[in-house]
Amino acid sequence: MNAKYLLLYHIIIILSIVGLLLSGFSFAFAQSITAPENLDQAKTLGERILTGLPRAMKNPWQEALSVWGRMADIFSGWGNYYVLPRVKGFWQNIKAPLIKEIQRRKPAAEQELQTQTKEMKQEIKTEASKAGKSLWERFVGLLKK
Repeated sequence: MNAKYLLLYHIIIILSIVGLLLSGFSFAFAQSITAPENLDQAKTLGERILTGLPRAMKNPWQEALSVWGRMADIFSGWGNYYVLPRVKGFWQNIKAPLIKEIQRRKPAAEQELQTQTKEMKQEIKTEASKAGKSLWERFVGLLKK
């Protein structure tokens, strides 16, 4: 248990140091680039950057994916070991009272659903008759013109 926390602590420290170093390297790289004097120099600089960037990013991304995979394993193990039993225990504690409350409120909810269904059917009938009349009136108005 303590070993996992210690490993997580070391991973966070190492990632922080790597982040600081990478930002420093990018700042140094940005300082070393000078503006090209002509179009040919700009073209060669652009080609160097475009061809070098994928090669330079391949290894860090692979390393980052492996670190993220290990972190996911650590957190999923932690969740399965600590969180899941507590959630299951909590669910077992509230399951019986929750089911009783649902069973108690079920007839009232069914009755409310039936009344709302009747109201909606009546509303649809009235709106449909209004729409039908107005549609008919529009049709008759078109014929009169």
